[in-house]
Amino acid sequence: MEKKRLNIIGISNSQTQSGAYALILGETNGKRRLPIIIGGYEAQAIAIELEHVKPNRPLTHDLFKNFALSYNITIKEVVINRFFEGIFYAKMLCVDKNGEKEIDARTSDAIALAVRFRCKIYTYESILSAAGIIMEDKIVKKSKTKDTELSEKTQNNFVDLSKKELEALLMNSVDQEDYEKASQIRDEIKKRDKKRKKK
Repeated sequence: MEKKRLNIIGISNSQTQSGAYALILGETNGKRRLPIIIGGYEAQAIAIELEHVKPNRPLTHDLFKNFALSYNITIKEVVINRFFEGIFYAKMLCVDKNGEKEIDARTSDAIALAVRFRCKIYTYESILSAAGIIMEDKIVKKSKTKDTELSEKTQNNFVDLSKKELEALLMNSVDQEDYEKASQIRDEIKKRDKKRKKK
C-alpha cells in the first residue's frame, strides 16, 4: 500500500472533553486533515518538543529517546496504520545494528517520539479517505442564522440530522477550525454509511 506523508499542523483544545486536545495532521501537498483526539500529557509532550522547550528533567518520551539512543536504536518512521471505530492505531519502525523492527504504539505516543527522533510520519490512502477532512481552497460562507440553528439543534447529538445536514455541519466545523467537532461528525457519517452497506 502506498504511504502518504503527514505533517503536524497544530494542536487545539478540546471543546467537549476536559483535558483532551485535537492533534491536527495534514497530508503533504494535499488538502486533507486528520484530526486525532489525544490526552493532555501527550499534547504537552508534542508541543514542548515542537517549541524547542527544554524541561528541567526529562519527560517520559525524552527518557525513552535517551534510553533508545544509548543502545543505538533509532526510529526511522511512524505509520498510522489503522483506523477502527474512531480510534487510530500506529506502529514505529525501529532500527538498530541487527536490522529493523516494527513496534505497536498509541498514535499520540508514536508522534511524540517522531518529533523527538525527527522522523517522518505516514498513513495510508485508505485511512485518509475514511477519516480525513478535506480543506477546500474556497469555502462558501453559510448563513450564520442557519448555522446557529443547526448548532443549537444538535448540541453534539447528530441522531436527528439527515446526512445532508451532517455534511453541511461538517463543512461549517472545518470552516470554524473546530476539528474535534468535525471528527465527531465525520465518524457519524461513516457509521451511517457502514450501516447502509450492511442492509
